This record gives sequence, structure tokens and C-alpha cells, in this order.
Amino acid sequence: MPSNQTPTGTTAGRVLRNPKIWVLPTVIVGVVSLLLSLIYMGGILTPRSNLHRMPIGLVNADRGAVVTGQRVNVGAQLIAGINTSPDPRNQVSWRLLGAAEARDGLASGKLYSVLEVPGDFTASVASLESAGQKAPDRPTMTVLTNPAAGSLGSSLATSIAQQAGHAASTQLGRSLTDRLQAKGGQVTNAERLLLADPVSVKVTVGHPIGAHSGLGLSAFYYTLLLVLVGFLGGNVISNSVDVALGYAASEIGPMRRQLPTVPISRTQTLMVTSAMSVALSVLTSSLILLASVAILGMDASHIPLLWLFSVCASATVGIGVQALNAAFGGIGQLVSMFVFIALSLPSSGATIPLQALPTFYRVLSYFEPMRQLTDGVRAILYFDARADAGLTRGWTMMAIGLVAALLFGFAMTRYYDRKGLHRIVPEHAEQPAPSS
Repeated sequence: MPSNQTPTGTTAGRVLRNPKIWVLPTVIVGVVSLLLSLIYMGGILTPRSNLHRMPIGLVNADRGAVVTGQRVNVGAQLIAGINTSPDPRNQVSWRLLGAAEARDGLASGKLYSVLEVPGDFTASVASLESAGQKAPDRPTMTVLTNPAAGSLGSSLATSIAQQAGHAASTQLGRSLTDRLQAKGGQVTNAERLLLADPVSVKVTVGHPIGAHSGLGLSAFYYTLLLVLVGFLGGNVISNSVDVALGYAASEIGPMRRQLPTVPISRTQTLMVTSAMSVALSVLTSSLILLASVAILGMDASHIPLLWLFSVCASATVGIGVQALNAAFGGIGQLVSMFVFIALSLPSSGATIPLQALPTFYRVLSYFEPMRQLTDGVRAILYFDARADAGLTRGWTMMAIGLVAALLFGFAMTRYYDRKGLHRIVPEHAEQPAPSS
């Protein structure tokens, strides 16, 4: 019969007074807290000041007009002025494009916005020089937004394009006022007010997305789900396999169970956990798609392709986690957390565009998985699964990441096995682990 007496032994107070018990958790938790704070907060605080070559299209559709006997194209002059305006910090990359090229740039995610001068722009400007007329039509320029590129990225680019348009309008207004006065015309106060900022800058959506797209954030959160289930699933599988093979105890509430140790090499164990990660990614990706699209109504097209990409993405993350756990042992979960979550999220370019991130994060974005996977999901959801919208990059970098994880993981486990660094517990040491 079980004893009703409380076990005696070392007290909690005595354990807490032992400095050795504090050293490792204090150092690890403190360092991780500091690093996470620097990583996450360092990438979001000043996106406008970190801007570097944000691509924005410039389109001149102005047909020009004959003014005072000469053929002029005010739109071309205005666009040229914007393109050559001083940009000492190299924040904007203006792209001189035709109307069709600009819309293709929006539709492929290569442009965050477009500033367009319409075909009748010169004619509208010429009408402003007819002093004394009543309520002339204001010339207009249009800013085409791209919410599919992300709400913040589109907002930043739209703001830049609007500011450029208004600055050009002010310059044009001064030129018109000077010409009218040089001709001896009398400029009324109303006309002077109009000429102070003669051009109206209108904003319209250039590449629309569905109302159930989270204002361009659904691709990011969908990708985040894929990475999280791959990361968490990989760690759950790793721990569960260790329990099933007898290398870790199973504890549920007050119950603790330790199964007999199964002699198995590290390489064979990695094969087991990797295969399970691939198999379970089919289930988790299907459930994510079911919840997001079928239950919550997320706008999505190319459903079979989205499902396939999701399965491969989650499986790749899971195998990466297994490789790191196999190589680093107990701290493998911490290492994989930094690789797949801590460093990956702020460098994904999904919430804050890459062009608005500090250089450190832009460098990380070349290989961190969240950027590659977000590009692929975004291309499928918003850009009609176009290869040049990021889908090709997503598949390519996913394949590279998968190969790298497999090579690294199995190289490390085979090295450990050849060196005899098996995981057999002391009471089973006489049963050597089989070679791989």
C-alpha cells in the first residue's frame, strides 16, 4: 500500500539558497530576454528613417498640348523633376515606366505605389494660365496604391508619392504665377490661392485585394501559422519520440512514467522524427487551410497550390527543427527558436517592408525562412500565383533550406554515432546502440 507520509529530504528553501541552481537559468533567461528585446524592437521603431530604395513607379501618360504656339509636355517636365529631386539618403528608387509596365509592377508586387500623370495634364495646366476665368478645372495626378504589398509598405510609398506630387505642384504653381505676372495679367486672390498648389493629387487602389485579406496582412499571418506549427510540431515530435524510446520521462500531473530504453542510433532517431514531421505537416497544413478559408472565409485562390506550398513549408521547418535538436541536444529548441522565430519574424518584410528595415535585418532576409515563405504565400494569395511575384523564390529557397537541414542534421548525427556518443542511459550501456 502507498504510504500516507510526506517524503522527507532536501527542502525548497535549501535548494533556493544554493547559488548553483540560479546560475544557468538566470544567464539563459537574461540573455534571451535582452536579445529578443533588441531584435524585435530594433526593427520597428523608425521605419521611415530606415527607408532604403523603396521602389515607386512614375508614369507620364500626358499627351502634351500646343501652348502659345509651342508644343509642350508639362507632365514630362514634372516627372523628370520628381525623378531628379535630391534624395541624399537614397530612400526612394523611382522607376520611370509606361502605364502598362507600372500596373504589371503593382500586380507582381515589385512596386509599392505608382504616381501617374494623366493624358490631359498639359491641357489642364494651360487652362490655369487664362487669367480671369471662373473655376478652371484643376490638373490632377493619381497615386495608385498596392495594399497587396502590405499595409505599412503601401502607406509609406503612398505618402512619399503624395509628398512628391504636392512638391511638384507647388513648383509648378510658382512657375505659372511668374508667367502670368510677366504677361502683365492681374492675378486675383482666388487665382493666387489656386496657383499656390494647382495640382490635385488623388489616391486610388492600383492593385485591389479582397475584403477578407486583412488589409494585406493575411499572407503574413498565414505564413506565421505554418512556421509556428512546423516549429512547435517539430519540438513536440522530438520530445514524444524521446519519451517513447525511453530517453525522457513522461510526466502528467503527479504521474511519472519512464519506458525502457530502446537502443537506437542518433541517425536512426533523426530519420524517425523527420519522417513524422513530414507526415504531420499534411494534417496541420490541411487544418490551417480549413480554418482560414472554409471556416473564417479568408480570400484565397489557387487552393491546391496553396495547400501544397503550405505542406512543404511546414515540413521544411519541422525538419529544420529536428536537425537542430539532433545536433545541439537540450539547447536545440532554443537555437531553433532563434532561427525560425526570433530572427525570422522581424526580417520577413511582411509587416514592415524590407526597404524600411535596418541593414542587419535586410541581410537576414536573404536566408531567414519567414521572408521566403511569406513571399510565396503572398504571391499565391494576392498576385495570381505569379512566379515573378515571389513564388519562384519561395520554392527555391525552401528547397535550399530543406537540403541544408538534411545535410547538417545527418552529418552531425553520423559524426556522433561514429564517435560512439550514443544516448544510451547508464543502465543500458552494455547494449550498444546499433550503427546507422
